[in-house]
Amino acid sequence: MIPDMRLEPASPDWRHPRAVAGVVVLVRYAAGRGLAPATCLAGTGLAVADLADAADPDREVTADQELRVVRTLRRELGEVGRAVGATYDAGVFGAFGYAVQSSRTVLEAMTTAALFIDLSYAFAVPRAEVVGDRVVVEQHGAGLPRDVRRFLLERDGEAVRQVLDGLVPGGVGAELRVEGDRATVAFDADQLDRPLPDRSAEALEAAATLCRDVVDRRRARTGLASDVRVLVAQRLRDGAPMPEVAASLGWTERTLRRRLAAEGVSYRELLDEVRSSVASALTARGATLPLDDLAARLGYSSASAYLHARARWTA
Repeated sequence: MIPDMRLEPASPDWRHPRAVAGVVVLVRYAAGRGLAPATCLAGTGLAVADLADAADPDREVTADQELRVVRTLRRELGEVGRAVGATYDAGVFGAFGYAVQSSRTVLEAMTTAALFIDLSYAFAVPRAEVVGDRVVVEQHGAGLPRDVRRFLLERDGEAVRQVLDGLVPGGVGAELRVEGDRATVAFDADQLDRPLPDRSAEALEAAATLCRDVVDRRRARTGLASDVRVLVAQRLRDGAPMPEVAASLGWTERTLRRRLAAEGVSYRELLDEVRSSVASALTARGATLPLDDLAARLGYSSASAYLHARARWTA
């Protein structure tokens, strides 16, 4: 029996922080076409060293930073979105991909993906439903920047096709069509009940727990405050000076302060949030990190400065 299925993404907006691993995939493809990583990252504020430890979900970029890399690839290599999408599989998405692969069936894998869709690297956010005897996954591009709309639709559509076909041996027979401002991936609905070879309730729960932790943190802040948190984290070792973060956004310090105030938050609050979050993550990993090293990782000049700040966070 074909299920009556309609899957809406839990987070329909693409303007959210993203794992740096998404940029790594783009840079790796470009390198295979002879484009230097430094060229790909020009104008992003990122250095090649920032792409290290891409598997760490705490290493993030803003949507605008990833879009800058996309624009460079399109300018230098042309409309290669579909070729880039062909390099994706579930494994490139870290815990998100592991949760998808650990699901019991194709339907459960798609449901899991919709629940944590903002952990994918999609700009063209997918929605899925059963139409007749076919599953139709639609990705609309009307809200995407016009200059890279085709690139993103083709990349994200092909990535969806690749992941779906990689779920089960022989694939689900997914077919991609990109027309105008829409990408559509379709396959026979009787494929939804097919069991996944790597299904595991325990693995799914473990991966889903990690995914929930990441999405809860990312969804806690939206808008400008969300982007500023990411930019602060990228500059934390240097103390994340406000003028540098403002300049990376093309603003003065005064403009940044005013725009954050309009969202009801201050730069100091965001800096403290990031430092507290990073400190908790570092101290929760089991390894003993010398206090001076921990302070330096958080951008403090001394251990005493860190301890004073920590007392203020927990007061």
